[in-house]
Amino acid sequence: MSDLHLHNSYTRQKEKFEALVPGHVGLYVCGPTVSGESHLGHARPYITFDIVYRYLRHLGYRVRYVRNITDAGHFEEEGREAEDKVSKKAQLERMEPMELVHKYTNLYHWGMHRFNCEEPSIEPTATGHIIEQINMIQDIIAKGYAYEVNGSVYFDVKKYAETYPYGKLSGRVLDDLLETTRDLEGQDEKRNKVDFALWKNAPPEHIMRWTSPWGEGFPGWHIECSAMSSKYLGETFDIHGGGMDLLFPHHESEIAQSTIAHGHAPVRYWMHNNMITINGKKMGKSYNNVIKLTELFTGEHPMLEQAYHPMVVRFYILQTHYRSTLDFSNEALQASERAFRRLWEAYEVLQELQHPGNTVPADGELDGQVRTWCHECKEFMDDDFNTAKVIANLFEMAPVINGIKGGQVAAGALSADTFALLQDTFKTYLVDILGMQAMQEQQTDKLDKVLALLIEMRKDARTRKDFATSDQIRNKLAEAGVLLKDEKDGTVSYTIE
Repeated sequence: MSDLHLHNSYTRQKEKFEALVPGHVGLYVCGPTVSGESHLGHARPYITFDIVYRYLRHLGYRVRYVRNITDAGHFEEEGREAEDKVSKKAQLERMEPMELVHKYTNLYHWGMHRFNCEEPSIEPTATGHIIEQINMIQDIIAKGYAYEVNGSVYFDVKKYAETYPYGKLSGRVLDDLLETTRDLEGQDEKRNKVDFALWKNAPPEHIMRWTSPWGEGFPGWHIECSAMSSKYLGETFDIHGGGMDLLFPHHESEIAQSTIAHGHAPVRYWMHNNMITINGKKMGKSYNNVIKLTELFTGEHPMLEQAYHPMVVRFYILQTHYRSTLDFSNEALQASERAFRRLWEAYEVLQELQHPGNTVPADGELDGQVRTWCHECKEFMDDDFNTAKVIANLFEMAPVINGIKGGQVAAGALSADTFALLQDTFKTYLVDILGMQAMQEQQTDKLDKVLALLIEMRKDARTRKDFATSDQIRNKLAEAGVLLKDEKDGTVSYTIE
């Protein structure tokens, strides 16, 4: 159907894309863990795979895009002690775990809406698929590749590696892992340190727990994606995406458990976006450089010189190829804002221009160059979704557009066909595929004052313990596209554009 080639992380080669079922594509992307607010680092994978989703549909494929929500929150195989991030955060915020999950899922959706990311076809949750995870674990145990100890179930990595290439995706060597993996508290029940949890026995203080054949507990991190991807996309599907930080152990473990459960590898093409650094440093709490999306859009973070519109952030991310490291700085964002404004102004000018009607171009060289720039956009997208080169070509076309408007370039310098191609290409790639849209102006002062008054009325209602009125104000504002978020220092609002 197309000449699309993409870089397969599993083979480390660029390969021609061939859909498993002609005309259809199954795409799975690891979604967020909703134990806290989404941050700048989360923006890159979801914008990256929004582009993949948009372009596959542009090529004519019918795409089922599955992006999960991790709301059980258990992490163990990351070099951290076992913890349930959702339960821990729920206790800190004095909420029921699912109340906390709902709060941060809404904030995540709000951020994706601001970025103009398309909604996935299906957005399953880990807690909504406990039965499927238990069934898969039972199957893996029956096949001899998992074992139960004290109510927990572990995947036998060493046995798996006797037959299958464990570590191929991430480039890890099992012998090295056996030597370097550090002991975690309470993990001496494993046969080998590299074995990962499929199910964990829940200690008495653990809030989120489910009944299983092995006692009350909760699923491991990796099993959720294997269970949900196979349920909605089949035992083998086309593309699995995520950030490079998920290569190991998450995606490596997915491959292992799915291969045993189904008897073959689960994914044909693995895709991973690179990381965002901030002033050359990795994002992390120790550096105090984790910028939440709410902070990014309002400018309320010590590292930010100003607020940045979601479209500016999206444009900034797409100016670099998804597999390259992207370094965040105020200077880079401000440059992206200026660049995007120039490009969008050219787009608006082009929509208003009309061709004089001549069929033969007065300037054959310019006419040919414009056609080349237009046709190259598809070539660049077919070459592993190279949005950076597409944007570069749009910038090549912008002076021609502005020149026609200003009279420096005659409208008749392009043939009618080339002019139509220019208009179609600019809109198709800038708006439909890159997903850019006009930057909406900020709320007016009057609306800000009205909103502040409603927030104050809600605060007063909460003080009086009139929770019915408080909830009504919040819910009505949400229906109008305004989300309220209660912080320790007060209530802030975020408008859905």
